[in-house]
Amino acid sequence: MLDLQGAYLDLTTPHVADAMVRLGVPVRQAPAGVRPLWEGARVVGRARPARHVGSVDVFLEAIELAEPGDVLVVDNEGRTYEACVGDLVTLEVQRAGLDGIVIWGLHRDSRDLRTIHLPVFSQGAVPAGPQRLDALPADALTAARFGDHTVTGDDLVLGDDDGVLFLPLDRATEIAELAATIRDTERRQAIRMNLGTSLREQTRFTEYLAARDRDGMTFRQHLRAIGGAIEE
Repeated sequence: MLDLQGAYLDLTTPHVADAMVRLGVPVRQAPAGVRPLWEGARVVGRARPARHVGSVDVFLEAIELAEPGDVLVVDNEGRTYEACVGDLVTLEVQRAGLDGIVIWGLHRDSRDLRTIHLPVFSQGAVPAGPQRLDALPADALTAARFGDHTVTGDDLVLGDDDGVLFLPLDRATEIAELAATIRDTERRQAIRMNLGTSLREQTRFTEYLAARDRDGMTFRQHLRAIGGAIEE
């Protein structure tokens, strides 16, 4: 897992999402409101699911099962009236060596969480914790819902300032390799733009317009043909 985490060290979620599109891997991402608690926070690691039912014991059990470098993926069904993760759970996650927490729901104790400085991604904060205790589902520690998606221990979690992605571990190396190629291409394009060569020149946009009118070529097809990158 350390090698895989290293492969994603200099990749952004947009790089990875574009690579997933090119490879035909479904892009599973957290809802748009899920953001890091502070700018520049980053998380990458194997998913460790935990479905919250009103008590922190499910998190403690998930941590018992976790390995260093895992990411606690909390399913609180996107509830907007209760926080499910606070300072003590976050500190326990950090001391267990996990890489961070992503929450489909809310957190609290924001100031303390910033002091702990473990990457935490959530939909926001409210003061109140849960006032319910529901039955614990049989799969509470093996599968978490996150928006429209199901996340299991067979997934890698990647989060940064643009949001959170969930990708299959068995294709994570392949995705990282292509994402690195996309990253490097975009960096070269940006350097050339700063030196005076416009993006339209680099992408041979006039040629594309002619090919579109003549053959019905799409811009993505054109970019792939010339080795450019901007859309995916």
